[in-house]
Amino acid sequence: MSAITVKNVYKIFGSNTEEAFKLIDRGKSKEQILDQTGSTVAINNASFEVNLRETFVIMGLSGSGKSTLLRCINRLIEPSRGQVWIGDLNVLDVDKEQLLELRRTKMSMVFQRFGLLPHRSVLKNVEFGLEISGMAPEQREEKAMDALELVGLKGYEHQMTDELSGGMQQRVGLARALANDPEILLMDEAFSALDPLIRADMQDELLALQARMHKTILFITHDLDEALKIGDRIAIMKDGYVVQVGTPEEILTSPATDYVKAFVENVDRTKIITAQTIMKKAPSVIHPKDGPQAAIRRMEKIGMSTIYVTDADKRLKGIVTIDEMIELNNQEVKDLGSKINDDIQSVFPETPIRNIFRKAMTAPYPIAVTNDSNELLGIVDRATILAEIRDVKTSAPRHTAGVEDEIQQELE
Repeated sequence: MSAITVKNVYKIFGSNTEEAFKLIDRGKSKEQILDQTGSTVAINNASFEVNLRETFVIMGLSGSGKSTLLRCINRLIEPSRGQVWIGDLNVLDVDKEQLLELRRTKMSMVFQRFGLLPHRSVLKNVEFGLEISGMAPEQREEKAMDALELVGLKGYEHQMTDELSGGMQQRVGLARALANDPEILLMDEAFSALDPLIRADMQDELLALQARMHKTILFITHDLDEALKIGDRIAIMKDGYVVQVGTPEEILTSPATDYVKAFVENVDRTKIITAQTIMKKAPSVIHPKDGPQAAIRRMEKIGMSTIYVTDADKRLKGIVTIDEMIELNNQEVKDLGSKINDDIQSVFPETPIRNIFRKAMTAPYPIAVTNDSNELLGIVDRATILAEIRDVKTSAPRHTAGVEDEIQQELE
């Protein structure tokens, strides 16, 4: 289900809008349109959907149109053409009163420069939007305190905002946005003004908050590493166009244009490419009820000396070897349960390959990929991981620090 739908949105700044659209239809560039009309095409036919409870990141360099596009969604900037839907409501069709209600109840915004009121305390800053909406003092204080606790600022409510660090001030801005419990959170370069270490902490904090809140988040950034870290999906913009939309892995492994390819070429793929991307189907799986003879036949058929064992619900029980199955068969034991080795390495599908590598180097068997219910989804073998990291070493050698020596030792 889509929380936000952007359809064919344009934004042109300048007085000669109609002439600019004629030039757009003729395929003229942003620079040509500016030269001929004096108008700037900030957004050019942008379309995408943001799923319910998704963290969707729009990223691009300065001037790409990303912040303008965000402001078109809540109509801080009026689009020149197109549609913006919040659920089943077209934002461009509502009047001013309905728009204010939408901003107060459905969506909140976190700005890059905090936007705090220096003459008000932390608590009063967080209460501000609720106060404007006419909420009773006791109720708005309760909601503000809940929001401050959510972002880790309980105990700071009576301090003035200029007494806080930059990271703490941004937490106040985040608490203010969360105080009215919005369905949608719009974040415009929210962490860009912070020092790198504080910025990384805020990224982690946002991920932790989202795991608890499950909001729909639309996040603007110019930092690709930030986009890859927090985004479920990413839209990359250039000169007003949305040039690609995809998951972090899709952006890295299948860049849609040379621009995107150049953008991502120095990214550490070992931190982004996951087990799910490189895993293979387990060659064959057997159930405990099948017994040693069935296990032996299956291993002979696929030419392997080990085989995974799952129950009827596909939950991983362990692994058995050909030698142990022959031993049980010679003893005329019909149940293979006594020889199931459950001491095997497993990872979740979203585990980055950098975190799998060291396990794979010491594990006697391929790494099992399982979900929260311990269902066997696939396997990742050592050779596949080594091949992927070798590709990264070739394309971006500086990112293999810490694993390169281990790769060399393994190859030797």
